[in-house]
Amino acid sequence: MPTQPRTSREVRLAALPEGLPRPEHFTVARIPAPAPGPGQALVRNRFFQVFPALRTLIGGGVPGAPMPPLRPGDPLFGAAIGEVLSAPDGSGLRPGDLVHHWQGWREYAAVDATACAPVGDSLPDPVARLGQGHTAYSALAHAARTRPGDTVFVTGAAGAVGSLTGQIARLLGAARVIGSTGSTAKADRLTAELGYDAAVIRGTDPIAAQLAEAAPDGIDVLVDNVGGDQLQAAVTAARTGARFALVGTLARQLSPDETGTTAPVELDTFQLIVKQITLRGVTGASGTDQEWIERFGGWLRSGSVTFPHVRVPGIDRAPQALHELISGRHLGAVVVEV
Repeated sequence: MPTQPRTSREVRLAALPEGLPRPEHFTVARIPAPAPGPGQALVRNRFFQVFPALRTLIGGGVPGAPMPPLRPGDPLFGAAIGEVLSAPDGSGLRPGDLVHHWQGWREYAAVDATACAPVGDSLPDPVARLGQGHTAYSALAHAARTRPGDTVFVTGAAGAVGSLTGQIARLLGAARVIGSTGSTAKADRLTAELGYDAAVIRGTDPIAAQLAEAAPDGIDVLVDNVGGDQLQAAVTAARTGARFALVGTLARQLSPDETGTTAPVELDTFQLIVKQITLRGVTGASGTDQEWIERFGGWLRSGSVTFPHVRVPGIDRAPQALHELISGRHLGAVVVEV
């Protein structure tokens, strides 16, 4: 049996920020190690995901959303991969197993055994469980019903969702895939590595003008991680019968002048009606569905899909990793290696 820990570290919200959170708004606290209760497993976390929606939770959350708001003193949470140290009898878990759960941002966690999903060997790298491929696939295949020959526009294409969306759109038969991003360097990687035919860059020419040039015949599918003027541009570029999958609202979530809890945008309703555009929201998918995992694993092993991500070593660097994510420093998912 592994030695039972006496202490653990966890990242806590120290103070509510004015504007975007920075590393000084968090603290890494050392606390007594958690003692698992009835039906719980003790897990030593090895990796956890850093995700931009934490800004919304820090800002007070959104009514009806599945994740609660964060208040000063609360530990952060999120998707994690950890090693089971002890597990209740009959749970099917054994010491040494790797499991996926939602008590990240800490070294050790007492997790209900029913909330632990065994990782297994379906993926060539267990960290890929912390990617957003399932969300990208759900947006493309289910919400937007992507068909062979479609022209697809992905906003926030260099993020955790977008960096996989272009690749998966290709596998679903999209004829042309266009992504938006914030820098020329990222745009070059989108087109060279991640399945995109063209990229539009915010902060240069108007997005609508760039999109009109990249997709002169219009778009059939939108996977929107950003909202704001990029969603407006997509409505202008939409063909009749276009299908929009709304995944995120980064334009407002990561604005220093907003709380990150609302995302108003003005759309021309006449265009929605005349073009028969459908809009469907997509909530974050956990990626623990075994059918999806097997498909994703096959794509990764064959080289059909890559998993762009950055690994940040050490829990002490987690607050800085969140700041870098919000600042747009990285491409793909951001994962802390505990």
